[in-house]
Order: sequence, then C-alpha cells, then structure tokens
Amino acid sequence: MNRKTELRRREATDAAALPADLHPLLRRLYARRGIHQASELERGAKYLHPFQSLSGIQTAVAILQQALADNLCIMIVGDFDADGATSTALTVLALRSMGGQNVKYLVPNRFDDGYGLSPEVVEQAAARGAQLILTVDNGISSHAGVALANAKGIAVVVTDHHLPGDTLPDAAAIVNPNLNDCAFPSKSLAGVGVAFYLMLALRAQLRDSGVTTLPNLAELLDLVALGTVADVVPLDANNRILVWQGLSRIRAGKCRPGIRALLEIANRDARQLAASDLGFALGPRLNAAGRLDDMSVGVALLLSEDLGQARMLASELDALNQTRKEIEQGMQSEALALCDRLESSSEALPLGIAMYHPEWHQGVVGILASRLKERFHRPVIAFAPAGDGTLKGSGRSIAGLHMRDALERLDTLNPGLIIKFGGHAMAAGLSLEEANFERFRQCFAELVGDWLDAESLQGVVWSDGELMAQELTLATAELLREAGPWGQAFPEPTFDGKFKLLQQKLVGERHLKVMIEPLGGGPLLDGIAFNIDTALWPDPSVKQIELAYKLDVNEFRGNRTVQLIIDHLWAL
Repeated sequence: MNRKTELRRREATDAAALPADLHPLLRRLYARRGIHQASELERGAKYLHPFQSLSGIQTAVAILQQALADNLCIMIVGDFDADGATSTALTVLALRSMGGQNVKYLVPNRFDDGYGLSPEVVEQAAARGAQLILTVDNGISSHAGVALANAKGIAVVVTDHHLPGDTLPDAAAIVNPNLNDCAFPSKSLAGVGVAFYLMLALRAQLRDSGVTTLPNLAELLDLVALGTVADVVPLDANNRILVWQGLSRIRAGKCRPGIRALLEIANRDARQLAASDLGFALGPRLNAAGRLDDMSVGVALLLSEDLGQARMLASELDALNQTRKEIEQGMQSEALALCDRLESSSEALPLGIAMYHPEWHQGVVGILASRLKERFHRPVIAFAPAGDGTLKGSGRSIAGLHMRDALERLDTLNPGLIIKFGGHAMAAGLSLEEANFERFRQCFAELVGDWLDAESLQGVVWSDGELMAQELTLATAELLREAGPWGQAFPEPTFDGKFKLLQQKLVGERHLKVMIEPLGGGPLLDGIAFNIDTALWPDPSVKQIELAYKLDVNEFRGNRTVQLIIDHLWAL
C-alpha cells in the first residue's frame, strides 16, 4: 500500500534584497519560500495590515457600537472547530471588556444543528433573547438562517473567512477578506483573525468616541495564534505576525488559563512552544469536543478565568481526544480494507476517492479523509450517516485540485445530487442523500480523472537540500525554531541526506528510533520516525538510509540535544 514518493528540492528565488547580516542558512530557506525583502520577515504587531481595508468593517462596527450603547443582547454564533471556538471566546471576551453587559454565545451542535447559522440555530438564539447575532468563522453561506433572523427582527453581522458563493446572505454587515470587493491584502485570515480585526476596529471607534477605559486586545493574541494554526490557513506575512505575537505571549506565561491547562495536559513546555505544538498538541484536543460531543466545552475552557476549572475541562477534552483517536483508528482500518479490496479487483484505485461506511462517525470523517489523502496522494471525501437518511462528507484535496470548485462543478453538472456544500481549496464539507452516494462516487471519480493527471498524483517530498555535517547541531536546531513561525504555505525546513544506520528499534507501537551518522562522516545523531509501517521497519539488513527530516530540539530531564524528526526514510 506504500505509494512511491519522489524527493525534490525547493528552488530558491533571488535573496539579494534580504538583510546581508541574516544567517546564510536562513537566507537560503527564506528565499526558497518566496521571501524577497526584509519587510516580509517583520514580526512586530505594528506591521499588521490595517483593518480599514476590510470591506464592511465600518458598518459592522457601527452596528456593534450601537448595540453596546443600547445594551442589546448580542449572541455570538461560532463554529464547532478550534477556529470557531477561539473566535467565539475572543469575541465574547473583547465585547464584555468593551462594556458589553449582555453578551452570550451559542455553539451549533454538529449532529443536531448542522454547520453555520442554520434556521435551527436562529430559533435557539431567539429563544435565548438574542437582539443581534454576530457570526464568527461561519455565516457566509447561511442564507436561510439570516433570512429567518431578519424575519424575527434580529439583525445579523457575519464575520467569516470561507469562500463566498455566487450570492451573499442578506446580513446587515459582512466582514470577510475573501469577498470580491474586499481590498484587504491578506486573504488567508482564519476566522479568529477576522474576529480579532473587527474587535480592533470597534476598539478604535470607541476610543475615537471618547471612551477612555478600553482593553488591551493584544492580550487575546494567544487565542488568535491557536485558532490560526489549528485551522491550517496559509501563514502569509500577516498571519505569521499574528501567530508570532500570540506564541510570544504564551511563551512568556501571558496566556489564558485554558491554554495553560491544555499545555499541561499535552505535556508541552510553554517556554519552548513552537507553532507546530499549537497544531499537533493543542488544536486536536480542542477540536475533539466539536467532533464527538459539544464544542461549548472548548469555549468554556477558553473563557475560564480559573486554572483549577480549566484543568478539569482540559482533562475532559483530553479524554475526548483519546476516544477520537480510537474511533479514527477503527475507521482507518476499515477504509484501508476497502481500498485493498478495490485494488485487488479489476478496478484501479480511482483518482478521486469517495468512501462511505454506515458505522463511521461523522465527527471524524475529516481526519479520516486527511489520512487517506496522505497515504494515497489523491483527493478523498469520506462520508458518515447523519441519521436522517442523509450522509455528511468531509473532503481533503491535493495541490492541483480545488475541492470547493470541484464540488461546485459537480453540483452544476448534476443538479440535486448534492444537498449543500462549502469550504476551501484543500478542504470542504457536503451532504447528500444516502441513496445518491454511489452516483456521487462515480461522478467525483470521473471529475477528478478529468481534472488531474498521473503526474499530479505523484507523492512529492520537498526538501531544502542537505545540511553539512557541521550544521547538524543544537545551535542550528535552535536557530530554525526561532526563525518561524512555520506552518501551512510557509513550511518548516525539511532536509535530506544519506546516513549510516547504526541502531534501530521500535518504541511505542509504531515509532522507529534510530542512531545514525552522515555517510561522509560527522556527528552521531538520534532520530525518530513516527507511525512507520511496521511491516518494513525495523529491518536489521538495512545499513544505510536516505532521509527527509526536520532538525529539532529534544528536551529530556533538563538536557537539550539535537534530534532528527524523520518524515520519510528509504533503504539504500
């Protein structure tokens, strides 16, 4: 089942405009990520794009300012993922600190309410006394929900970052950097980033109106960093500033009790935190609530002012995440068995995979689609039953196929096949009638087959080249850690090289620990490869290997040493 992966090296762009005193290794790495000038490396908050160029933001601010003055009941409606949870917590905290006496929040239940500001959610908001609804990380496709709110006399302000459809909901104001008429330079803001910008604009308006006691919104940047990294949005220059500022606050101990509690239960040292820790350690625990239970637990954690209470909630989330892993493992085994049967039949594995199992969990299909995409390097949509005769699907794509555009094309070619859909280039969600799954599976495979070729399906490992023996040091690892934040579209440096394999052993269930030495001579190094194929490794007959790896700092009992995090290994 192992797909052939090809090692390619990133090409550098011109680095002449980068600072001359920049470390030579960093000059090479930044140039390979398309950084052309020093301004793109700034991480100070003063270099953030100003909020004024976000279309609709002044209208939204005016509505919120009046709502605060009139003491209206403002209902924040978020999404049920980490971006939605951080957006909700941030907005509640900001509005309350700016005088909001009647600020509430409502998190849709994935299983009962569906995504976004659905009519069901509007009914709940109205029942709880909402006089103004503010959506965060959703709403751009909530036409029916906004229409119902309008009919009930409840104004709606939409803040979102998802791609809009052909028409927009009839909201009182919409703030979304991806609107066609929006001139904001960064289209990659996460939902929490959009919410943060709206709060910045509101604070500025209140200050200009003569309000003197206003909060320092920089105190909320820990939430912005967590939501931005967890939502895997591209880390362009503006997002890198937001993430770096939030990371710096967390490292300095200036973070929400809920984030501190998540760090503790994930066994992460706040002082050494990297952006990847937000994505791989904190984000999944927060997401687990929305996947399996109710994201209001996650929001309560982020809003908590008491560390003891936060620790209890973090423990609850950790247990949910463990359950999520177990469910995912079973689903993945079933999915791979389905792929095995398909490959062993006369059919080839389709270029676009759509899979369904009646016992799969709808909260975990997104992770399953991601795992299958990584394994087979092709677009995947995994479906689970919604319990009402419909299926809920979550898709993950590869470079070269825009998932939301693909679903839109399918919808155009096959009216009525898809009930609803939405999302991004690399991830999207949809629902359809269970009876239509087989037809959808065939249509999706055909469309992807038309849009992609065999070259697109080649798994590629991108490398920044080899490190010299004298660069394989703790100092280099620390230099790289501080040179980020690394993340989506600004990838953490990956290097390749050939090594003698001196020791190899399995640790845990599926992790390979090795001791290696560069073939041309150099330091003895420890390395670890996670989730390896135990049918292939360990292999005592292999004495030399080629690696694609990241250079990391390993901390154990106060000692800091260099360690290779191995992404791919090949026997030589």
